[in-house]
Amino acid sequence: MKIVSITDLHADAGWRVVSFLKVTTDDGLIGWSEFAEARTTPGLTNVIRQLSAHFIGLDPCNTTVVHELLRTVTRLTPGGLCAQACAAIENACLDIRGKAQLLPVHALLGGAMRLELPLYWSHCGTARVRHGKFLPPEFAQPIRNLDDVVALGQQVRARGYRALKSNVILFEEGGPRVHSPGLLQSHPHWPDRLVDASMLDGVVSYISALRQGAGSDAAIMIDLNFNFRPASIRALCRTLEPLGMEWVEFDLHDATELAAIRNSTSVPIASLETIYGMAGIRPYLDARAVDFAIIDVQWNGMINAFKMSALADSYDVNVAAHNYHGYLSTLMGAHLCALLPNFKAMEFVVDEVPWMQDFLTHPLEISDGIMRVPTRPGWGTDINEEALKAHPPR
Repeated sequence: MKIVSITDLHADAGWRVVSFLKVTTDDGLIGWSEFAEARTTPGLTNVIRQLSAHFIGLDPCNTTVVHELLRTVTRLTPGGLCAQACAAIENACLDIRGKAQLLPVHALLGGAMRLELPLYWSHCGTARVRHGKFLPPEFAQPIRNLDDVVALGQQVRARGYRALKSNVILFEEGGPRVHSPGLLQSHPHWPDRLVDASMLDGVVSYISALRQGAGSDAAIMIDLNFNFRPASIRALCRTLEPLGMEWVEFDLHDATELAAIRNSTSVPIASLETIYGMAGIRPYLDARAVDFAIIDVQWNGMINAFKMSALADSYDVNVAAHNYHGYLSTLMGAHLCALLPNFKAMEFVVDEVPWMQDFLTHPLEISDGIMRVPTRPGWGTDINEEALKAHPPR
């Protein structure tokens, strides 16, 4: 079997574009993966196209060769765009190998520990504040005040989810705002990324409203991303300690400082979603910097993600799959979670445009906050190209 073509396809998903890589073989088998070219990953599609030239004529089922060739051609520029481009190619080849051997991807890597995954409702509130105009109002009521936040927590509970994650949302004169100075220069406290007293009060009020709605036993997480420097993160953690947080999540590319923050608070710390590969994650594990390691299959590739998770297991650290992408990426993350003895949580963005499921030939199976991992070959689905054509990227 040989690869004869590698093409990228894109579709409108409301506030973002979802992108897929299609690898076709001379036997007629097709492998799929998902990637995301966005504001933070400009040019990713072109990097994938350039790397793909190395793989025409190769056997996609020899994923060892595929993995090592990808490492070789990007050795001088590891991480970032190159890592995500490599992941797209490798993940599509794994899909082909699974289909050729009539096995799901998790079986290719040893077999599933579990086929049912508890999900947490990610970007809970965040998606509605940022992108509410794209969401059907009958399912995603707008967020205007803290009463609406309580109602959102009640909706999370009513739909069977026992865990949720949000970001820093502040209610101001003009309405609610997702605070993100680490990623957007238009936000207050860019570029100092400091916290102030009103912000601390606002975070407490927001999380308390979610708690009131979701229930005292709900697992609640908050993601600070890159939006605060270490001193401000410490202040936020101190403020959140009485609220029974499941974790505080943030990105910090300094293992020593991350470990210092973890040692300064009783709140569990989750991080590392923007760290690539075993060489990248090892210093953080050596420093005992996190309670939970967050790893992304779409960004690292399944093989690297599995190796990183196994390395975390050797430090008795649990892994949560990062997943702020489309539904094929959700399936890729689910295959990783199915494998892991050190599984912690599976991220899932509930608030999506209604046609997101149409992009898959086999929709996600989710009921009462539990996802069923497919046992069909490969990832367990193909991409519906007609649905992509019906929603061309804007």
